[in-house]
Amino acid sequence: MGTDLQLLRDETVYPSAEELTRVLGQSYNAYLALQTQIQALQLNEEWRYYKDGKAWLCKVTYKTKTIFWLSVWDGFFKVGFYFAEKFRNEVEMLDISNNLIEKFRTGKSLGKLLPLTIDITENEQIEDVVKTALLKKKLK
Repeated sequence: MGTDLQLLRDETVYPSAEELTRVLGQSYNAYLALQTQIQALQLNEEWRYYKDGKAWLCKVTYKTKTIFWLSVWDGFFKVGFYFAEKFRNEVEMLDISNNLIEKFRTGKSLGKLLPLTIDITENEQIEDVVKTALLKKKLK
């Protein structure tokens, strides 16, 4: 995996396929696999430059609900889910990597939200994203 350096910081450079291929390197295949799943789950994605974080982020939504955020780092990308405390048990019961569940359990809350972040370098990790997205999609 690359370094913990967030990329896509230039407001004038849109995260096109060419740019993402360049910055993600070998993780670009996993990004493409995620794109396929986003379409299969009928989710929408929107890349925007956020001035507060000074970086491009991809917001993935279902109708008006935010499902997850995607950020690009040096050689990998992160998918961030945020859950209300009342959904803690549902998240902890997900059939995803034990490491992710443990990270979720011990992670610090952000205000009233509990983050679940998945660092992705390989296609095999997309399954955890899909399972988590399906849960997020159905929660009210």
